[in-house]
Amino acid sequence: MTIRLPAPDGGLRTYEPRTDPLALAPAGPSASRTVFSAAHVVADPYADTTPDGPAAVDWDATLAFRRHLWSHGLGVAEAMDTAQRGMGLDWAGAAELIRRSAAEARAVGGRIACGAGTDHLPHGTPPALPRIRAAYEEQLAVVEESGAQAILMASRALAAAATGPEDYLDTYGHLLRQASEPVILHWLGPMFDPALDGYWGSADLDAATGTFLDVIAAHPDKVDGVKVSLLDARREVELRRRLPDGVRCYTGDDFHYPELIEGDEQGFSHALLGIFDPLGPLAARAVRALDTGDTKAFRKLLDPTVELSRHLFQPPTRYYKTGVVLLAWLAGHQDHFTMVGGLQSARSLPHLARAYELADGLGLFPDPALAESRMRSLLTVHGVPR
Repeated sequence: MTIRLPAPDGGLRTYEPRTDPLALAPAGPSASRTVFSAAHVVADPYADTTPDGPAAVDWDATLAFRRHLWSHGLGVAEAMDTAQRGMGLDWAGAAELIRRSAAEARAVGGRIACGAGTDHLPHGTPPALPRIRAAYEEQLAVVEESGAQAILMASRALAAAATGPEDYLDTYGHLLRQASEPVILHWLGPMFDPALDGYWGSADLDAATGTFLDVIAAHPDKVDGVKVSLLDARREVELRRRLPDGVRCYTGDDFHYPELIEGDEQGFSHALLGIFDPLGPLAARAVRALDTGDTKAFRKLLDPTVELSRHLFQPPTRYYKTGVVLLAWLAGHQDHFTMVGGLQSARSLPHLARAYELADGLGLFPDPALAESRMRSLLTVHGVPR
């Protein structure tokens, strides 16, 4: 059987789906790398909502997907940008997600870290720095009370209010002193969120890196690691080599993750990646190969996935979530292709068709016939003739 897929030039092309998915059985976590998948949320398709209204979440399906990730030995990075924080999921929804997921993690013995930020502050005029600190503290308390590790997310409010590096040093220093356990610091580049341009007090990345490292150096005992999402492998390696002993680098580079996780003679990156949402079982198997030093097996499994990742994360990068949810639907992890905030409309049909083709070619769909049937239904809705 073949399927006709739309091409970027406006025509149709023929694709023959594979019939032999990868056999990826559940297994325990890697011993050599700490690996988190930033997980998406599943919308409630029956809710009567609007794009700018509160998110309606299908909690059963959302938590089932997290159990899927844990079953393959991955940690879950919760309520991050993959979960549409600030792009459909407000703080009230995120707080509920954190509480529910943390409770589920305790029940199954899964590892979880959750994002704390300032996204409940009103939009418009940037608030004063004390209010930004208080907003961070409020969210940090929710995460810590849930029993999860905290990820201090980059703040749009702080990016707008800060007048220089000192404001970041003061704000983060205050928060790290308040944290009860070591946290993960998150540096999200403007390709993921344009409102974060100039974070750490400068648009010059060398200067920004210096401030970032100053924050860590002042409180190394309160920083478990740093999550870097700049899509710049060279810069990440340079940063990684300058971190204090005991502070991990979690790559957030969805373009260069195989080489960064493999590492070199001077070290390696752990991982906290959105692309590990659709790649979860395959990525987990690949990373476990590193436990025995089998770098060839690791790269053989993971290198072919980069083309799919680069496709999903192509500009505008922040809309990668649409492809992630499409693949979750095609893989059978949810019964519909609906997203909070209506974000299922954020990518073109040719883009989605190519995502299907690449994922199918990798053998990611446990039931290729189901994935093909669902892709056909999406094409039909868009008027593509059979």
